[in-house]
Formats: sequence, structure tokens, C-alpha cells
Amino acid sequence: MSTLIILVALAIYLVFYFVYGKKLQLNLIKSHEAADAPSKRLSDGVDYIPTSKFVLFGHHFASIAGAGPIVGPALAVAWGWLPGLLWIWFGNIFIGAIHDYLALTASVRYDGRSVQFVAQDLIGKKAGKSFGWFILFLCILIVAAFGDIVAGQFAGDGAVASTFFLFCAAAIVLGILLYRTKLPFSVSTIIGLVLLVAAFMIGRNVGIPASKDTWFLVILVYIFIAAALPVNILLQPRDYLNSFLLYFGLLAGGVAAVIAVKNFDSVPLFTEFSAKVIGGKPSPFWPTVPLVIACGALSGFHALVASGTSSKQLREEKDSLFVGYGAMLTEGFLSTIVVISIAAFGIQALGAGNVLTTGALPRFTSSYGAMVASAMPVFTADFMKLFASIWVSSFALTTLDTTNRLGRYILGELALPLKEKNTGAYNLFQNKWFGSMVVAVLGIGLAWTGNYTVLWPAFSGANQLIASVVMLTVAMWVHKQLSAKYTNIVLIPAILLWVTVTAGLIWYELVIIPGHFATGATVKSMVTGTTVGLITLIMLIMNITMIVSFFRNFKEKTGA
Repeated sequence: MSTLIILVALAIYLVFYFVYGKKLQLNLIKSHEAADAPSKRLSDGVDYIPTSKFVLFGHHFASIAGAGPIVGPALAVAWGWLPGLLWIWFGNIFIGAIHDYLALTASVRYDGRSVQFVAQDLIGKKAGKSFGWFILFLCILIVAAFGDIVAGQFAGDGAVASTFFLFCAAAIVLGILLYRTKLPFSVSTIIGLVLLVAAFMIGRNVGIPASKDTWFLVILVYIFIAAALPVNILLQPRDYLNSFLLYFGLLAGGVAAVIAVKNFDSVPLFTEFSAKVIGGKPSPFWPTVPLVIACGALSGFHALVASGTSSKQLREEKDSLFVGYGAMLTEGFLSTIVVISIAAFGIQALGAGNVLTTGALPRFTSSYGAMVASAMPVFTADFMKLFASIWVSSFALTTLDTTNRLGRYILGELALPLKEKNTGAYNLFQNKWFGSMVVAVLGIGLAWTGNYTVLWPAFSGANQLIASVVMLTVAMWVHKQLSAKYTNIVLIPAILLWVTVTAGLIWYELVIIPGHFATGATVKSMVTGTTVGLITLIMLIMNITMIVSFFRNFKEKTGA
């Protein structure tokens, strides 16, 4: 079964990339006719930097992936392995890949501006402002959800923490070699890989013991600094190195899934429609699945990365298919490996009866380690479990500091109305250090008050809600500026997603949030419930205004 599923996934992704994706590039986007990318026209050495598509793919994928394509599918197996897998595959090919590719390309056409700016231009000023607040709320929830996950991992195993920080040191050295010396790109890469292996080997033997609260503080300081540094000092070279962790992890997992030829005897094909997934409550697969499976199927955060950092570094517009479309399909393949490893090797790794009661990350790291070790005895299960833990934490921290960078961008854009009214306040919000601190403090503060089983669906719901709004935005872009005959391939999935995630968030607001105010609730729990509930309610209200604005503007004059 494992062999069949992994081969089907590969076939789906390769066919859609080389047939469907290429057709969109040639007939709809027509990148071969595009002008110079903004990375060349607006090059500033800080944000706008022409970058090799292979380096940029590493940065982009590491930024969009985080823990998302792992935690979501690992939680979703509570419904059985098939429902989540189908959502991943159909979400990838009909929504996620199109969403990412068009959001990245639209941002390039708008000089690397944010997708919020694009929405404001196409749907209206009011919609653009609402979108800006959507993005800010999402950034805060991402920092909260991923901050909780990373702090928990670091507190649970100090070797994961030490390896990550050694890895950051290696990335800084690589950045110096790539951008401040005349060494060939290939030589710099080899040196960077040697440093990566050294960081892994030293870090696994030199753990850093600390409490979860201590790690919250460390993470806050780290993302505050990392988000304000020029992208080519830490962010870009670290993400490039991160991509090699990804390649090894995907290769080892993919080969293991093929060689293992293992039946899915750890998780049933289907358990029940309303399994206890979110907050310990019976959670109906529809409409709550987008609150659980986020980045592995589709993600609004991808559009923020695409239009926040990647579009400013794309050397040529034609590279957007490889970076945007290709990275989303790669992420779906990763989520497929997560489902396979747990469904086939969960019992072997965790014992009978423990697969669906173990936390999402241990569920994956233990099952993945067992799968690779079983198929390739040269690796031990413990070694591959540690590798998987470092892999997850490295990508999660990459998402954290990228999110913080995007958060300071959007704070600056939201503060534009203050430019004429209050120059002092405007300048404060434009300050990169102040903007970085605001998002970091709010996000990590929320992580400190709650737990990921509640924060995760709040993040995922906000994430998928933004994905539906981005899909509506790029549908408008296609309809008005590219070719109206291609509108429905974007518009229909966008509406279906909007209905699903809106219903899911209403369910979350009515079922999950009230539990935080039950008798005996702690102060932390009530703070979490109040904050997340308020954010969700505000987003739902703005969501209705967005859809109304969209259909009003959709009737206007179309493109060719």
C-alpha cells in the first residue's frame, strides 16, 4: 500500500506540473513576454535582490512549509488516512498550486508589492484595508502556533535547539561566501553543506537544557532580530541550506515508502466523520478539515511569502512556475509522506493503541524514523527521529522569522494613512525594529497563554480564509487583466473554499471558544479564548465585506 500511494502521488504531481502548470505559463501568464522582474529594476541590496531560482526555491519552500505540512496531516489521520490524503491531493492541484503561482506572478507584475496591495487595486480600497488586517492577524496566529510547537520541541530535546543555532551560524558563513566573496556558487554550496553536516553532528551531542518558558523568550529575541536583518545575511542562505534538509528528508521518506511495501495497518482508512480532532471535541470532517490540514493542501500564507519576499527576489518572471507552483506540489508530496509513515509505521514506532493518542509531532517523527530505518537499515530509527525533529523545527523557525518580516511589512502598509495626519506615529510603524517587535511580542505572548491544539485550528482557519480571499483576488486579476476565459479555473475553487472555511470558522467560534470559559478555566485559558475568539470574529465580519466587494467589482469591464 505504501508503494502504491507514493507512486500515485508522484505521478499526479509530475503530470500536473509539466502539463497543466506549463499550459498556464504559456497560454495564460505568458511569462516569455514579460518585462524585467522587479528584483532587477528595483534592486536595493536589502529586499530586492536578483536570486538564482534554485536558491530562491529553497528560501521560498522553507518559508512556506514550516511545521504546517507535517502537523496538519498528522492530526488529520484521526479521521482515517484516506480523507486527509484526498483533501491534500485535490487541494494541491486545484487550489494550492494555482493560488501560489498566480499570487507570486501577480505580485511580480505589481513591482513586488504585497497581495494586499493587489487586492486593493482590483477589488477596492475597503477590501484592501480588510485584507491588510487579515494578514496581520494571520501573522500573529502563525507566530503563536509555530512558537508553541518550537518551544515545546526545544524543551523536550535540547539537541534539536543546539543543532538549529549551529545551523544558523553555518548559514551566516554561507551568506558571506555567496555574496561577499568571489567563490563559485558550487564551491560555496559545498562548504555550506559541510558546515550543515558538522552542525548536525555536533548539535546532536551538545544539547541545551531549558524550560519551555525560557525558549519562548529566546525565540522572541531570535525572530525579532532575524526579521530585521537584510535577507541575504541569514534568511536567504539559511533557507537555501534548509532546502537540502528537505531534499534528503523527501528522498529518504519517498524511497522508504516505495521499498517498505507496507500495508496501512496503524490507521484505518476511515474512522468516523466527527472524530475528536480540534480541542478534544467531535469535529466534523466538513467543514472543519481546513482548520486542521493547512499548508499541506493549500495556504494563504504562501501568498504572503510569495508577495512579501519571493517576488522581490525572482530573477526572471518565468521562474515563478518553478518557485511557486513547484514548491506547492513539493509540499503536498511531503504531506503525503507524513500520512504514509503514520498509517504504515505508527504501531511499530509507538505501539498499538498509541498512534492516535500521541501528539502530532511525535506521531510523525517516530513513525518517519521507523519507516526509513525499516527500509534502509544503514539509518537507525533514533537517528532518523532526531533528523525529523530538527527538520521540523528548522522549517518552523524559518516560517517564524519570515512571518515576522511579513508582519512588519504589513504594519508599515497599514500605517500609510498616518503619513499626513501623524508623522511621528507613521515613522514609528515604518521602523523595521519596532514592527518586528510588535508582531513577535503579540504572537509569542499568545503562544505562552495557550496550547497548539487550540491555536493550530485558529491559525489554520485564518490561513485558509486568506487563501480563499487570495484566490478571489487572482481570479479578478485573471478576469480583468489576463484572459476572462480562464476565470473559472480560479473562481470556482475559490468560492468552494470560501464557503467551507467560513462554515468551519463559525463552527469553531460556536463550539471550541466557549470551552475556554467553562467553570474552572485558568486565567491563561480565558486569555487564549478571548484573544483567539475576538480575532476569529473580526475576521469573519471582514470576510463578509470582502466577498460583497468582490462580486460588486467582478461585474466591471473585463480583460481580453
